[in-house]
Amino acid sequence: MLPYALLGYRTTFRTSIVATPYLLVYGTEAVIHAEVKIPSLRIIQEVELSDVDWDRKRIDQLTLIDEKRMVAVCHGQLYRQRMIRAFHKKVRAMIFEISQLVLKRIFPHQDEYKGKFAPNWQGPYMVRKVLSGGALVLLEMDGTEWPKPINSDTVKRYYM
Repeated sequence: MLPYALLGYRTTFRTSIVATPYLLVYGTEAVIHAEVKIPSLRIIQEVELSDVDWDRKRIDQLTLIDEKRMVAVCHGQLYRQRMIRAFHKKVRAMIFEISQLVLKRIFPHQDEYKGKFAPNWQGPYMVRKVLSGGALVLLEMDGTEWPKPINSDTVKRYYM
């Protein structure tokens, strides 16, 4: 089933690049097996061309492939910028300060995880140092330092 899945993936139109991956690689759209048995308008037009005209048309398509790729790259960059803008509209960075109390999230793959009915947060911990990129060095309440820096996405403020 993998060849059929790959064919479907490669011939599906992508909004981000405004083309199919197949078109960007080969310079023309793929002809599926059903179009050979039941000819579409595109297949009928290609069949009626003479060999010289078909060769000329194919060379024209191949010379335009670089332009199509550049257009796809531009569309991909614009799409990426739109996604970044939409992400930043919804997500606000949490700013932590030294000596602030926080709770640390318990993930299911961690040793501290006790099941779905157990608490999802542990702590409180105190922020010892704020590192670049949103990492935090935590202190337990008894003063021992947490062994590794923690991503600020996995902590939340603790309110007494």
